[in-house]
Amino acid sequence: MKRKLILLVFVVLGIMAGCAGKIEEQYIDVNGVNLAYVQQGEGKPLILLHGGGGSCHSFDHIIDRLSKNYTVYAIDSRGQGKSSAASEYNYQDMADDVEAFIKEKQLERPALYGFSDGGITGIILASQHPELLSALMVSGANLYPEGIKDEDRLAMEKSYSVTGDPLLKMEITQPHLTAEDLRKIKIPVLVTAGSDDMIKESHTRFIAENIALSQLNILEGESHTSYVLESTIIADLIEDFL
Repeated sequence: MKRKLILLVFVVLGIMAGCAGKIEEQYIDVNGVNLAYVQQGEGKPLILLHGGGGSCHSFDHIIDRLSKNYTVYAIDSRGQGKSSAASEYNYQDMADDVEAFIKEKQLERPALYGFSDGGITGIILASQHPELLSALMVSGANLYPEGIKDEDRLAMEKSYSVTGDPLLKMEITQPHLTAEDLRKIKIPVLVTAGSDDMIKESHTRFIAENIALSQLNILEGESHTSYVLESTIIADLIEDFL
């Protein structure tokens, strides 16, 4: 379900991007995988991590704007976009990849924005490496599968039973994060979700409540994807927070 919602938006965004042209990918080897990414702009580093089934081009509609003040790195997670194929997915592996990317590129305490699966990856990274990032922003993230609304999680489970999609398997069985993990995060964090998100609002509030330097923004009338992939609202939020 999470992937279906995102991929539907990609059809529209793909048409728009086809007219404007895409930023060309670069590649880097980390942890035995070849990651594709796009880089644009000058200034302090800002990493963008897409949601499940997406790619670095999920952010084509905001990269031009963000790159006026930041060096933006939008990364294809392993097994997605043009990165190396994967037969198995784990959020921990994705977090390890981003850590390795930061070190290979010699980025000094970048800020990181993560949407959905990318937000989960960001939370893991900030929890396990408190000094690695300068700031974290997450949209529609969950700490464990039960943080997803029951109807959406059941739809994802049904889809997995038919398709056997390994990415869906990860999303319905992981992550397994706790309040203790959140309390290890010592940097400023922006936590966002839509009022009509597929993530339970109580779960989003729980995430914010357990991060010491957090700000919470529940966007009225917005869905899981609408303010991130279908408009430039997320660019406003990122710029205001940073």
